[in-house]
Amino acid sequence: MSTGASAAIDHVDAAKAEVPEPQIYEDDKKLHDEKFSHVPLEKTGSVPPVYASSTDESELGPDHPTEEEMHTLRRVPGKVPWAAYTIAFVELCERFSYYGTTAVFVNFIQRPLPANGNKAGAGKEGQSGALDYGQRASTGLTTFNSFWSYVMPLVGGYIADEYLGRYNTILCSIAIALVGHCILIVSAIPSVIANPSGALGCFSVGLIIMGIGTGGFKANISPLVAEQYKETKLRVQTLSSGERVIMDPRLTVSRIYMYFYMMINIGSLVGQIGMVYAEKYVGFWLSYLLPTIMFLFCPMVMIACRNQYNRTPPTGSVTAKAVKILGVSMKGRWSVNPMQTYRNMHAEDFWDRAKPSSYSEADRPTWMTFDDEWVDQVRRGFKACGVFLWYPLYWLAYNQMLGNLTSQAATMKLNGIPNDIITNLNPISLIIFIPIFDRLIYPVLRKMKINFTPIKRICGGFVAGCLSMIWTCVVQYYIYQRHPCKKYPNTCETPESDLNVWIQTGSYVLIGMSEIFASITGLEYAFTKAPTNMRSLVVAIFFFMTAISNAIGQAMVALSEDPLLVWNYGVTAVLAAIGGVGFWLHNRSLDKEEDKLNELKDTKFVGRGKEENPA
Repeated sequence: MSTGASAAIDHVDAAKAEVPEPQIYEDDKKLHDEKFSHVPLEKTGSVPPVYASSTDESELGPDHPTEEEMHTLRRVPGKVPWAAYTIAFVELCERFSYYGTTAVFVNFIQRPLPANGNKAGAGKEGQSGALDYGQRASTGLTTFNSFWSYVMPLVGGYIADEYLGRYNTILCSIAIALVGHCILIVSAIPSVIANPSGALGCFSVGLIIMGIGTGGFKANISPLVAEQYKETKLRVQTLSSGERVIMDPRLTVSRIYMYFYMMINIGSLVGQIGMVYAEKYVGFWLSYLLPTIMFLFCPMVMIACRNQYNRTPPTGSVTAKAVKILGVSMKGRWSVNPMQTYRNMHAEDFWDRAKPSSYSEADRPTWMTFDDEWVDQVRRGFKACGVFLWYPLYWLAYNQMLGNLTSQAATMKLNGIPNDIITNLNPISLIIFIPIFDRLIYPVLRKMKINFTPIKRICGGFVAGCLSMIWTCVVQYYIYQRHPCKKYPNTCETPESDLNVWIQTGSYVLIGMSEIFASITGLEYAFTKAPTNMRSLVVAIFFFMTAISNAIGQAMVALSEDPLLVWNYGVTAVLAAIGGVGFWLHNRSLDKEEDKLNELKDTKFVGRGKEENPA
């Protein structure tokens, strides 16, 4: 921090010390009782500063619901703009290419060339394979791929918010990912597969390049789709039936993400099924080629519809300013006692000294070119990132589906079905359940006045993820009990047990349910709680939690092999349960602030020097 900023803060602190303790005035008390009855009124008699910017009724409009209407009227979503559907189609194509390609990674790396197949790895009468590096190598590389693909959103989000904007960053990311896809095709050519070490090296380079493009794409496509809906405030409207309801923009954003996620799963379903059969009957090169062709539709649609999109320009320097805001707020809050530091960071006035209104115009630091409202939005964004910190324990359960469950299926009775086709039970369950939740379950809960807030939904995702791993653990236990080779089915000459592979259905359906609660809601929470000019970065932080989970998963790779797989799934279930309990205890107070956080006053701060002194 600059010397001038430190002196200014010290000056303000000294001035505050000389001011006598104010009285509690009746007008302040009345305002508090009407608007903030759930927040204790401190002896200063002032409205809690974090809410101050959301109480200007003139900013909310004549249709904004009253306090009574907030508690009595039913909430409904608004209309989804058609431009959002075109972006969702782009996501469908990208997920087709990504999941269609990754669906065959396990067999490509783990299994040997089939004796009765062709040189491209197709196993028409048996198990497809190519490089023969074993389950531990396949788990390690697939985990690295997921880790890398979810680290790169941090770079893509930063570049979009600061320099290129979301739209341009998406186009650049598509170009990079296409290069990676082409390298994967080369790694699967029969003459390259003949040299497994060379093929693996080529494959690894392709993974790295594809992951860079995938990360940049993911950080920006989900905020872009939600930005097509422009309303931000609650308003009362009358339906054709005569019922007065509250149109809630957050419900509209939630609906957008529900169907956006459904398009993701339609793309992944078609891609995975198609590429698994391409692998089985033609070879791995075709499983990598077809997704690349599908991916070419992404730039076509984005360019064709470019003039129809609501595109937020890059704002520059906002990330550095957000970090400075946190630094100023932390001044004098540190303590050798970690619990005291934690309490200081959660004090009601924590963010006050970072607000420009806390300084005289002469003493205000030159970098404070924003307004108080933006500080409130930054505070909300940091709170959202705190919510995401628990996600790695959830993603541990989800990631089992991407590798170990495919290997588990290969040890069961398949009846001619490829082992990597079973994973499609997950997108199938999501395609079925998403409309049911959106059109039936969630509306019924709202009619019953049950406020199933994002925090509660995310907590439900941890519970469903834990139950999925318990189911998987039990299945693995019985595989070890009933397989001819007992605890070593993956290295056995008799590869199948007498257990039917469809008993894995419970694992995939429960994971699908958990995604509706945790993954979809996480995207919604990142978008709605981020500062308006930092949405890509906050969404990227949400995705980065998956990368952290994959790093933890790498530490558990030693358990991803016979005879330790029961322990692998059991430990994952316990960690998901711990995550769910910790998540709720840490965020239950934030859950009570949901409406207030959503109704913060809009900021005038644009960034890049366009508003030098908006306050």
